[in-house]
Amino acid sequence: MNAVIKMETHRTDVLIIGGGTAGCMAAVTIKEAAPKLKVLIMEKAHIERSGCLAAGMNAINAYLNPGETPESFTRYVRFDAMGLIREDLVYSAARELNRMVAKVEEWGLPVLKDREGRYQARGRWNIKINGESLKPILAAKVKESGADVLNRVFATDLLIDENGRVAGALGFGVRDGMAHLVRAKAVICCTGGASGLYRPNNPGTAAHKTWYPPFNAGAGYAMGIRAGAEFTSLEMRFIALRTKDVICPTGTLALGFGAKQLNSAGEEFMKLRYRHFGGESAPTCLRVYGPTQEKKQGRGPSYLDTRHLNPEQVKQLKAAYLDMYPGIVLYWAANGFDPSAAPVEICGTEPYVMGGHCQAGYWIDEGRKTTLDGLYAAGDVAGGYPYKFVSGCWAEGYLAAQSVLRELQDDLEETPVNGADLSFKLERLTKPLFHYRSGRDGVQPEEMEERLQKVMDEYAGGIGSFYEMNQAGLDKARGELKRLQAQEDRLSAADYHQLMLCHEVIDRIAVARQLVEHLSYRKETRWPGFQTRTDYPERDDFNWLKFVNSIYDRDSDEIRIIERPYQKMIPGERYLPK
Repeated sequence: MNAVIKMETHRTDVLIIGGGTAGCMAAVTIKEAAPKLKVLIMEKAHIERSGCLAAGMNAINAYLNPGETPESFTRYVRFDAMGLIREDLVYSAARELNRMVAKVEEWGLPVLKDREGRYQARGRWNIKINGESLKPILAAKVKESGADVLNRVFATDLLIDENGRVAGALGFGVRDGMAHLVRAKAVICCTGGASGLYRPNNPGTAAHKTWYPPFNAGAGYAMGIRAGAEFTSLEMRFIALRTKDVICPTGTLALGFGAKQLNSAGEEFMKLRYRHFGGESAPTCLRVYGPTQEKKQGRGPSYLDTRHLNPEQVKQLKAAYLDMYPGIVLYWAANGFDPSAAPVEICGTEPYVMGGHCQAGYWIDEGRKTTLDGLYAAGDVAGGYPYKFVSGCWAEGYLAAQSVLRELQDDLEETPVNGADLSFKLERLTKPLFHYRSGRDGVQPEEMEERLQKVMDEYAGGIGSFYEMNQAGLDKARGELKRLQAQEDRLSAADYHQLMLCHEVIDRIAVARQLVEHLSYRKETRWPGFQTRTDYPERDDFNWLKFVNSIYDRDSDEIRIIERPYQKMIPGERYLPK
């Protein structure tokens, strides 16, 4: 088998890495405003069914229903994030949410309406949609706009020019092994977050039955980490409350059909034991913390009670799931399960690192520019703004595109890439293939991934420890991850698919190392369930109402932690910590 030796060079004005929610919106926004600009999307899968929206959605979860404002939305997100957010990022996106939804509705998204033609609300910030074809709708609009797409090309590294500016990216075709070098005047990273860092909820052949896409391996984070970008809030992990085994979203049951959380004794435990946290209106992190504590204390398993549903409501429930998660409908049918006869068991997932539900990602300004010149970030890979969901990612893609359009008004000259840096990255890209061809004993990517997940689960707050951690365990994880990273040179790939798996685990290790430093540095429990420190069990606003940021130095192989202050910006409001 030939190694990756052929390379194709592309030149574009704007490179968008990741053709998901934010990436599609960014591409269309730029082409609509400046049709002559060249826009290229580099997508690991295929743009029509890639990323978090691959199977669709049945609701827009961030929308300003009548009576709500950008200010009220920002206040709610601050409450949900336990008092710590980048208010400038949340507020600027909130002003765009409804316009983005209307825009995509014009592209063909079916938004459900009542008899008066108003959007059907599902809770305070949600509206109902028929979104099974949401991703094909976005992909069709990208094609119509004239943007180019490189499908099935895995981005491995950012390109840096001789002035230190991000000037494109390097990747390879996961099916043909062709190396792709893309030169660009501006780069927008929209690759999504990271799953697969922790031992999954389901074992064995069902290991990829996860809530967050198992193919989101943290490439966007890892490229920025290796390039020296500043990251924020990785310690605010996301752990989803989902249906047992199928790992299906529970919001449809709770918000859409009024299902209450019960423990094995039939108690509404969130109201009974977690009232001081806000009961059933508690911040998102506590919704998984409650069931986890019930299980730990011997009162599990927990359920969402659907026994009040009549046959017509059961039919509506199944129809709602068919718009985004048909697997649960098939599972119920195969097992003869009737949600009106028995409650639906729930559980927590493995932890994820993401900037959409939580706020782990690049440290960006209001224009979504990162700390690296020439690089922007939007969607799940951008930090500081939780509670984005689909519409928030559209808003960030739009805002990043607007910033790029302003920057490209200046005639930017192309500067040669750093030759030594490019050679290093090309060698890193192909090394697992050459290792296999040499006939030496190698490490399979699956083996390394299993070791990574075991370390993270046992020492860094995985499912096996009820998502809890302490300093001794985190110190142990830090050492194990450094040793694991030192073994990456032994990874071996027999084909291009295995080469992709090698780079996925390399990226996951880079993200995991950064995550452990964040978890270790924050000496409080700010987000119970998401970030529970048994040695620092209380929230401490006096000392820790601030952002924990980090920068990786490739030369020294060290991660430097930076503290950034929390800043208030809602117009006319003054904030005093409790």
